Amino acid sequence: MSRLHLFDMDGTLIRDSSANIELAKVIGKVDEFRSLDGQFATGVVDSAEYARQAYAMWSALTEAVVADAFARAPWLAGIRDVWTEITERGEHCAVISLSPSFFVRRLSSWGVHEVRAAVFPDVPFPAGTTLDVCGVLNPQSKVTIADELAARYGLTRDDCVAYGDSKSDSALFAAVPVRVAVNGDHHVRTLATHVYAGGDLREAYALVR
Repeated sequence: MSRLHLFDMDGTLIRDSSANIELAKVIGKVDEFRSLDGQFATGVVDSAEYARQAYAMWSALTEAVVADAFARAPWLAGIRDVWTEITERGEHCAVISLSPSFFVRRLSSWGVHEVRAAVFPDVPFPAGTTLDVCGVLNPQSKVTIADELAARYGLTRDDCVAYGDSKSDSALFAAVPVRVAVNGDHHVRTLATHVYAGGDLREAYALVR
């Protein structure tokens, strides 16, 4: 029987950081994004409003800035190795992230089979435009996408393994039978079937291999 491995990115594959913070480091807007993250965490803004404000702050982004932020991010070791082994075992893997598509899709070159993220235009953004928030994801979107991907591979939720670190992964953790908290906070540790703290995805994956 095959399985579908579902990976969060921010705080999970990227340890103690996120795509948005790594982008903010390059463009000098860390304080602004930390404030926005705090508002999202406390429910002051929802996913759509977060995306609108981020879009405005990213108005001057270029492909070079995104590439720099991606390269500098504190990725866990062994990500490519894990996805290679999953493929060799005849299983499937996906990244589902609330972060922008122009950042997350870069993981496709590392061997993950599917990438799902908040839909943003390619950078640089068209001048004078506002974001269409129809493609913005929220935590419950992860469950919907998991069901969609599982069906594509002839699987069900019962065949899924979720890897996450925070409250945005709680809905998915509640929906699938195998759940790995990777450097996770209390929102996911209490739901997890396995708990990992460290810097190597191979070690987290070994818990469910």
